[in-house]
Amino acid sequence: MKNHNVMKPQTQIVPVTDRKMLKKFIRFPLDLYKDSDKWVPAFEDDEFNSLGPRNPALAFCERELYLAFQGEEIVGRVAAIINHKANEKWNEHTVRFGWIDFVEDFDVAKALIEAVMAWGKARGATKIKGPLGFTDMDREGMLVEGFENESPFTVIYNYPYYPEFLERLGFTKDVDWTQRLCVLPETGTPRQFLLADRIGERYGLRIYTANTLRKMAKRGREMFHVLNTAFDGLYEYTRLTDEQIDGYVKQYVPVLNKDLVAFVVNEEDQLVGFAVTMPHISAAVRKAKGRIFPFGWVHLLPALNPRRSHIAEPLLIGILPEYQSKGVVVLMFKYLLDNYQRLGIRQMLLNPQLEENHKVQNLWGMFESWQYQRRRCYVKEI
Repeated sequence: MKNHNVMKPQTQIVPVTDRKMLKKFIRFPLDLYKDSDKWVPAFEDDEFNSLGPRNPALAFCERELYLAFQGEEIVGRVAAIINHKANEKWNEHTVRFGWIDFVEDFDVAKALIEAVMAWGKARGATKIKGPLGFTDMDREGMLVEGFENESPFTVIYNYPYYPEFLERLGFTKDVDWTQRLCVLPETGTPRQFLLADRIGERYGLRIYTANTLRKMAKRGREMFHVLNTAFDGLYEYTRLTDEQIDGYVKQYVPVLNKDLVAFVVNEEDQLVGFAVTMPHISAAVRKAKGRIFPFGWVHLLPALNPRRSHIAEPLLIGILPEYQSKGVVVLMFKYLLDNYQRLGIRQMLLNPQLEENHKVQNLWGMFESWQYQRRRCYVKEI
């Protein structure tokens, strides 16, 4: 018989001060979500790079990491972040919370958020937002719809009680991102794509195929510079530095498949638009527990073969503003669709798109699609 008079241990919030604690911070969700077949871990090495002292974003960000304990048991975690470039750009005094996870205990969530608010307030913050990372390249947005669907490995998954607890704490919606699942035609070319050749001739545009790692890396650097320009006005975006760009190119370019990446260049061979996609590898990442070594690659390598997956995920799409009305997207997705059909890819799970970004939302009107998940950034005055 359960003794209801036994008091639960008091929640204690402890800053992360060494690598041993950082490892516990990173691995806490593996235990919290051990019974979930929808949650997907981040890659452990990526987490150490992002949360450790060598993250290039720390040149313009401050951060503090916290673990919540009840007795000897870890029951929650959170990162407190101030992005000074973003605050200056958007004329805000905001502290961000990210990497937030907690057991189903309102007092734990409250203690974690209060720790972030106190840390931010001591540094002049008047507002708290999240979940957000250091930059737009980090996972962001709390899942509020689509809990029944398996998440892509690049985004946040959380239990339904997370947003419930935040709203009890007085948080309200700031922005939403939606994801859609599109059904692709198995054969043939959609009517909108038939103009691809004519568009290319009219504007002097063509698809560039990076068939070596060196060429992919060169275009990868250009890609992030296009991203900086294309995303500059989007929610909370701050431009990536050269050091950050070099890190992302080194980290991601080696695993890209040239058939799943589209680069569009102009007559001067300058990159004007890109779409980076890859196979849906969430199940493999979960089996590997987010670790490539020593044995995670056994699950990951087969999953990276596009012929093994019927679902593709666009990770990043960017087009220079002066080319956004010149049919660049038609060239990119005509090229990709031809490759998808050859490789047997039948669906496309889109990356999160700002609900208010109608220009991007309307790109997918040519395909049958439905909403897959919705994520939210919450805000509260301190």
